[in-house]
Amino acid sequence: MPAKDGVCRTCCRGLYSCNWSPQRSEKRRCVCCWFSIVSLVSLLALFWMYVCAAAFNDRDDVNWKAFTKWKPWVNWFMVVVIISAVLASYCCLLLLFALFQVALREPLDLHWLHKVLLFLALFIIAAGIAGICMAWRSEWATVRLSLQATAPFLQLGGVGALTLLSWLVFQRVFRTQSAVSRMVTLLVFVVVSIVIFLCPLFITSPCLVEKCPPKPRLIGHRGAPMLAPENTMMSFRRSLKCEPLAFETDVQLSMDGVPFLLHDYKGQFLRRTTNVNEVYKDKDYNSSSQLTWKQLQALNAGNWFIKSDPFGTASSLSEREVAEAQNQSIPALAELLELAKQNNVSLVFDMKSDRKDINDTRRTVEAILRSNISPDLVLWLPGAHRDEVKKMAPGFRHVYASIPTMLNESGDQLNVNYNALNSGKIQELRSRNVSVNLWVVNEPWLFSLLWCSGASSVTTNACHRFSAMTEPVWRMSPSTYKIIWICVDVGSLVMMMVICLLQRNRELGRKTTGWNQMELHPFLSN
Repeated sequence: MPAKDGVCRTCCRGLYSCNWSPQRSEKRRCVCCWFSIVSLVSLLALFWMYVCAAAFNDRDDVNWKAFTKWKPWVNWFMVVVIISAVLASYCCLLLLFALFQVALREPLDLHWLHKVLLFLALFIIAAGIAGICMAWRSEWATVRLSLQATAPFLQLGGVGALTLLSWLVFQRVFRTQSAVSRMVTLLVFVVVSIVIFLCPLFITSPCLVEKCPPKPRLIGHRGAPMLAPENTMMSFRRSLKCEPLAFETDVQLSMDGVPFLLHDYKGQFLRRTTNVNEVYKDKDYNSSSQLTWKQLQALNAGNWFIKSDPFGTASSLSEREVAEAQNQSIPALAELLELAKQNNVSLVFDMKSDRKDINDTRRTVEAILRSNISPDLVLWLPGAHRDEVKKMAPGFRHVYASIPTMLNESGDQLNVNYNALNSGKIQELRSRNVSVNLWVVNEPWLFSLLWCSGASSVTTNACHRFSAMTEPVWRMSPSTYKIIWICVDVGSLVMMMVICLLQRNRELGRKTTGWNQMELHPFLSN
């Protein structure tokens, strides 16, 4: 290896083409084509990582679907994220080495192993995008929401990346012999620059606002499931520290008509959150109507939380809290009603059952009435037999899962998925005195976005995180953002002009040196 062959040059060439010595062969095929493929796959990998980051709020949906098929509760979403992060890092590093080689004027000969891995990465990314399109289409709405939260910063980052890339672009423009190639390179760069510089004209975000709306109230989703086993009394007691607006839970009825708290039903009934397979080994229970309340009380409803650690938070519990979690049982609805009554916290729940029996609804309403809880603390969500409930308990406040149904029944309480409404619709409903609750919100960026949008409340697994927030993650007045945008764009243009002049002078100097050496060659040869 020649002494002049620098370490950076050697490393870039070796890692990109697995050729650690200067290449003498001029037989290079499809160099530009493979460079374009590396760039494309890198951009797709970054896009896929962005989608994964946006979907992180809904990771339990992926894990739940996997659980329904394969039974063991595994954090499959994190497996996908780790694989995606490795692929994105690999592709971006490969692109970085390629850009370094362009700057060092090294040949771009991609090794065959990199070619195979690139197509493998492309296949995995395409499979992931196809999976979302086929089975999880609603998540694209979450991606659009995340763009509202990140678009201003993505634009600033794009301007920075464009400024750095301009060094290579101008180098190629001044060194390329073909006039057509120079014009095409320059035209593409100018068009991309104009798009990135002017895209703030089309960026809209509820966080670009002069005055921030009031902070949304918090509703504990099955209590505080990041701090204790979901739908247990320990979980609801821990959520009280967040001063929640309401407890959110799920109600089922036992064989002997006792309303109790449990989310999973049908084929997954009891299997995820209890030790039913250990206590009743020879039984295959698929419905709450197959067990009496006494049989349900024999199950442990907390040990799974310590073993599975669904949110990665079990290690933060003290020894006393671990012992308490491992000793949890399935609570009756009456227990939660008593806790809500003592702390003046509302209660909102859904009915989970294969049956649509009106008797289940009646027994649930009767259990609520027997608790003597104030009727206005009960937020009735189940849509079935709502007319019957209004007759039995006229004091209940009714919550609706769709806007048309709510308007038809003159309601003013809406409970929908967080990506079902845009900020404009939320603000319109709030202006009509409609209370808008959005579920399930777990990430600070999403909570901040809905805060700026004017949501009344959110149902969350992370009430302990949001209760400590005094303001959104970011908020900026439109005028301030406009000043930042213009200053960054102008600064980038100035830097690009300086880089262009430096590259031009450098190239002219190189050519002049070459001409002088040619003129002196006859004398130097003597």
